[in-house]
Amino acid sequence: MKKKNILILCPSPKGTAATQRLKYEQYLTLLEKEGYVFTVSSFQTNRFWDIIYKPGRIIEKIWWTLVGYLRRTGDIIRAPFYDAVFVNLWVTPLGLPFYERILFFFNKNVIYDIDDMLFINKHDHMKMSFFQRLKGHRKPIVLIKHASFVIGCTPKLEEITKAANKYKRAIDISSTLDTERFTPVKSYEQKEVVTIGWTGTHSTIPYLETLQPVLAAVSKQRKIKLLVIANREYYMKDVPTEFILWKEETEVQDIQKFDIGVYPVAANEWSLGKSSLKALTYMSIAIPFVATAYGTNFRIMQYGIQGFLAADNEEWIKSIIHLIDDVSLREKMGLAGRKTVEDLYSVKANFYKYLTVFNTVAGD
Repeated sequence: MKKKNILILCPSPKGTAATQRLKYEQYLTLLEKEGYVFTVSSFQTNRFWDIIYKPGRIIEKIWWTLVGYLRRTGDIIRAPFYDAVFVNLWVTPLGLPFYERILFFFNKNVIYDIDDMLFINKHDHMKMSFFQRLKGHRKPIVLIKHASFVIGCTPKLEEITKAANKYKRAIDISSTLDTERFTPVKSYEQKEVVTIGWTGTHSTIPYLETLQPVLAAVSKQRKIKLLVIANREYYMKDVPTEFILWKEETEVQDIQKFDIGVYPVAANEWSLGKSSLKALTYMSIAIPFVATAYGTNFRIMQYGIQGFLAADNEEWIKSIIHLIDDVSLREKMGLAGRKTVEDLYSVKANFYKYLTVFNTVAGD
């Protein structure tokens, strides 16, 4: 079998960002068995990843950004020596799509992996930070147009990217879970204090904050605790809250402490690029959940089977209390969610989609 060498250009070090960990990174070992050899180059170093979302340290962040651009310059120079280049999100983060256009000059066999509606601006222009203003929103547009294949994670992304791609090649592959790593909870029980859980990053905490009136109202009627697993400390006003710093090695056992998961999203165009990863994570661990009635949440679940969908605060409160009071329903929904992930949203169920993409672009 002739080996195929693939250069992967990604924003973050391997095993860190969810958009990498729970998408293509899970498939690399399986693809290697099919004859692919991967060289991974992240824009951020491990040190940069450690500080990038912490306040201050501007000089150091500028330094590591320059180091990232130097790395990318080297990547562009070596790109012709690979059978294909796999790009996750962008080649470089800031400014005009210069590096993206140069990449296609050096290697036309590019697979582009996009997560979220990166080509639209989700921020109010007047509220954008200096860094957000520097971000290159045209970069995804160039990558979508010229890539040999585009991998999206929602039906809307597939629709948009297929229409814009000059080869009309795009595929919808949802974020997926390794069901050997994400193992289900072992028991369900009625507790004096029920744990409502949420996991995410600093950038999605504002979505959780929208549930403050809901969880404050629930806490007045039932004994609950909000358990937040994130990369930045957060405590919700008027709601008993426990915070756990996210760590890959303890992620699964920490989420297994949830009795009920919550997944709020904004009902806007940006959210149409989200693959319901948080909800899928709960489902993989057999945890029932309540989610916003919007976007791909309608695709991954059926109302009342794996969880509940809520369109307003009243429905959120009603659904959460229903699950708090009915432990047998929590178990039934949790097991149904686990089965759905195994059948449709596991690595095993989606591997051949990835293999088809790589074979199409880099195969003989």
